[in-house]
Amino acid sequence: MGAFDAGAPNDDWAVTAMPNAAVQSADSDSASSSVTHLELVRLVERVNRRYADLLRVELTRLGIDDVSCAQVMLLFTIGDDELTVRDLLERGHYLGSNASYNLKQLVEGGYVDRSASQRDRRSARLRLSEKGQQLCRSLGVVDETYHRLIARDEDEIRDLETTYRTLRRLELIWTSTLRYGEP
Repeated sequence: MGAFDAGAPNDDWAVTAMPNAAVQSADSDSASSSVTHLELVRLVERVNRRYADLLRVELTRLGIDDVSCAQVMLLFTIGDDELTVRDLLERGHYLGSNASYNLKQLVEGGYVDRSASQRDRRSARLRLSEKGQQLCRSLGVVDETYHRLIARDEDEIRDLETTYRTLRRLELIWTSTLRYGEP
């Protein structure tokens, strides 16, 4: 499958040959009306699912069947760093039990090296193994392809930066509300 092949079993939408037409259609849909908070939330959820679909397709293309999309995101969160489990949970906002299960699978699959901390033997240190680093590099190449499709010129780069800042602000508002009550 190529960079534009997207989809999963029972998927009702796929980009196969004309990504620019899909982007232009999405642009014209959003320009006609004001966006509500609920519409934004629903879009974020759909985008997240679509990205998971793309990851599954790319994992299959790479011949990798022992890593889930959630586990890929853990690998990207670890990145080039060496983290404690606590650091990983805070950085990625993962649920403890899910993260523990996924980390165990990644360690057993050889994607993550886990070692006891020198200071506190009860605390584990995590870093990507060579196998985990290679997977992240392979998926990073695909990510660059999609980045070039969405950020083709200065206007689109500014739009992408604005989108990021808006989503980040939304995340901070929701996090603050959860921690401290009303926004």
